[in-house]
Amino acid sequence: MTGLLDQFRTAPRAVLGRTGAGDDEETRRPLPVSGMLAAVGTLGVGLAVLTTLTLIGWMAAPRGPFGEGLPGVFRTACQLWLAAHHAGFAIPGGRVGLLPIGLMILPGVLLYRAGLWMARDADLRVRMPARLPKGTPRDVENARRRAQLALIAQAGISLAAPYALLAGVIALVSGNEIMEPFLGEALVSHLLLAFVTGSVATARTIGPWRSMLRLLPERPRSLVAGTAVATVLMLVAGAVLVLAAVVVNFARIQQMSEVLSPGVVGGLLLLLLEVLYFFNAVIWGMAYISGPGFAVGAGTLVAPTGVKLSAVPMLPLLGALPSSGAAPPWVMSVIAVPFAAGAVAGVVTARVAPTPSIEAAPLWGFVCGITSGLVAGTLAALSGGPLGGAGLAAVGPSPWEVALSVTLEVGVAAGISAGIANWWLISRRPATPPEPVRKAGAVIAKAAGRVRPTRGAHLPGHWLDATEADTQPIPVIRDDWTDEHAAAAAETFDAMDARRAGAASQTPGKPRKPAPKRRDPSPPPAPRKDIVDETDDRGGHVIYVDPYAWDRD
Repeated sequence: MTGLLDQFRTAPRAVLGRTGAGDDEETRRPLPVSGMLAAVGTLGVGLAVLTTLTLIGWMAAPRGPFGEGLPGVFRTACQLWLAAHHAGFAIPGGRVGLLPIGLMILPGVLLYRAGLWMARDADLRVRMPARLPKGTPRDVENARRRAQLALIAQAGISLAAPYALLAGVIALVSGNEIMEPFLGEALVSHLLLAFVTGSVATARTIGPWRSMLRLLPERPRSLVAGTAVATVLMLVAGAVLVLAAVVVNFARIQQMSEVLSPGVVGGLLLLLLEVLYFFNAVIWGMAYISGPGFAVGAGTLVAPTGVKLSAVPMLPLLGALPSSGAAPPWVMSVIAVPFAAGAVAGVVTARVAPTPSIEAAPLWGFVCGITSGLVAGTLAALSGGPLGGAGLAAVGPSPWEVALSVTLEVGVAAGISAGIANWWLISRRPATPPEPVRKAGAVIAKAAGRVRPTRGAHLPGHWLDATEADTQPIPVIRDDWTDEHAAAAAETFDAMDARRAGAASQTPGKPRKPAPKRRDPSPPPAPRKDIVDETDDRGGHVIYVDPYAWDRD
C-alpha cells in the first residue's frame, strides 16, 4: 500500500516535470502535456497584457467603457482577448462583428512562441512507417514527408484543443448585461488560430522557411507560392492606396480627432485602436482595387466606379474616405493591379513546377487564381462585419464579390503568364541526345557489374522478384572441357554403322565384307558440376525456385 501511494504521489511530478537535465528521450514530456502547458502560458501572458492596458484606461477614465471596479476591468480584458481571436458579441439590437485584425497579432505571436517551446520541450519525433515502400528514392521521400506532416498536425491539435477549451471558460465568465460573447465563435476561432500557428511553429523547427515549403509536394507547393505572391502584391497595393488617402485627407482626420478630444491617455489608446484597424483598411483597399469595393453602412458603396456615403462612425481613420460622387476616369486604372499580380503569380507557379504538357500550364495558372480568390474572400470576411444594428449592419467588403472578382482577374492573367513561362522554360531546357546503339552493350555491362548477388538476405515481403533471388554466375567455357553434343553425335553414328554391317552380312548371294574394326569405346565424360538439373528433385529433398514464375502466372 505504501508503494502504491508513493506512485500516486510521484506520478504528476513525473508527467509534468523532467527527471533529468539533459535532452534525452527519457526526459522529454509527452506531446499533449507540453501542449497543455503552452496553452495555459499563452492565455496567462495574453490576459496579463490586456488587463494592464485596460487598467490604464480605467485609471484615466474611471466612468468610461472599461467597467466598474477591478472585476469590470478583468471582464473587459477577457472581452478584448476574445475579440483578438475575432469572436463576435451580441448587443441589444444587433451584434458586433467588425473587430480589429491587428489585435490578432498579440495571440498569434504568443501562440507561435508557445508552439516553438512545445516542439523543443515535447517528445517530438518523426514516426516513420514500419515498412517503407519499395521503389525509387522519391517514394521513400514521400513517405517521410507524410510522416512529418502527420507529426505537425498532431502538434497543432495538442496545442489547439486545450487552448479552445480554456477559451470557452473565458467566454462564459466575460459576459455581462451589455455584451455577450458567442460561445461557438469563440471555440472555433481559438481552435483554428492555435492550430495554424502551432503547426507553423512545429514545421519551423524542421528547418528554414524554404524547408517548410518542401514538406508539400511539388504541385501544391507551386500553388501556395503563386497564391502567396498574388495576395501579397494586392495587399501591398491596398496599403499604398490607404496611406495615400490618409496623406491627402489628413486635415479631415485631424479635425475628427479634435472633435473627440480624448485627452492624453485616451488619445494614445485611440491611436492604438486606429493602428489596429489599419489592417482592416488595407484589406478594404484590396477590395477597392479588385473592383467590388466596400460599404460603410447599409446603402453605401466606395468603389472605383463611384462613391456613395451617408453618416459614418466617428473614427478618425474613416476621415480618409473620398467624398460622395462619381470617381475620376483615371481611378479605374487601379483595376490593372490584380491582373499584374496574377501575371507575376503565374510565372512563379510555372517556375516552381513546370509541366511538359503545354496545355496543362494555363489550367494550373487559373487554379492559382481560384486559390487567390478564396484567400481574398476569407480576408474580406475577416475585415468586415456588423457594428450594431440598423444602418451599420453591413460594414466592409462583400466576401463573395471579392472572391469572384479576384478569381477572374488573377486567374486569367495567371493562366496566360503560366502558359508562356512554361513554354519558355521547356523550350530552353537542353535536350539530352540519346546514346548510340553501339554503346548499349557497354552500358548494360557497366550496369550489370554494379549488381551484387544477395546471399540469403531477402527483403521482407510475401513475394520474391528476380532481383531478390539467389543466382549463380554464368559458367565460362574452357578449352579442356569436352563437347557433350559432339560426343553424343559420334556415338549415334557408330551405332548406325554397326546396324548396317549386320544387315549386309545376312543378305544371301553377296560376299561378306569384312566387318570394320570397332573403335575402342571412350570413357564417358565426367558430369559437369556447374550445370544444375532442375528436373531432379532428389526425392523431394531439393526445391528449385523459379524467380520468373510470378511473371507467367
